[in-house]
Amino acid sequence: MKFQVVQYADLNSKQKEIYNFHKVAAILADYGFNCIKLADDWQSADFLALHKDGKNTLKVQMKARITIDKKYIGKGLHVAFPAKNSWCLIEHDKLVDLVGEFANWLNSSDWRNKGNYHCKSPSKKLLAKLDQHILKSA
Repeated sequence: MKFQVVQYADLNSKQKEIYNFHKVAAILADYGFNCIKLADDWQSADFLALHKDGKNTLKVQMKARITIDKKYIGKGLHVAFPAKNSWCLIEHDKLVDLVGEFANWLNSSDWRNKGNYHCKSPSKKLLAKLDQHILKSA
């Protein structure tokens, strides 16, 4: 078999989700996490990240872009999304707090009426506040 690099744009939505999971899981391995992909969004999580210390387990929801959603509030959920040529991993409720402080999304009709908001290009101010949550490859 000859291996050929795939183009992300050529993948269907389910393939993109699996691809993104493996990209994030590979980086989280550098931080001592073993990631387990879930089949059914268990407790809103797409995967679990179990730390080598045996004490810390993260429930993680994967997103194609920065996203907040009222259905995730109070669930102890982390969200992972592409940012700054890597991935951002942050507690969802902390992200909502930062958005409230550094963006106007909580006043949007999508947030008020639909209960969620996502953005392809967040402001520089918000991105700067997310710096400490950007995963770095080893």
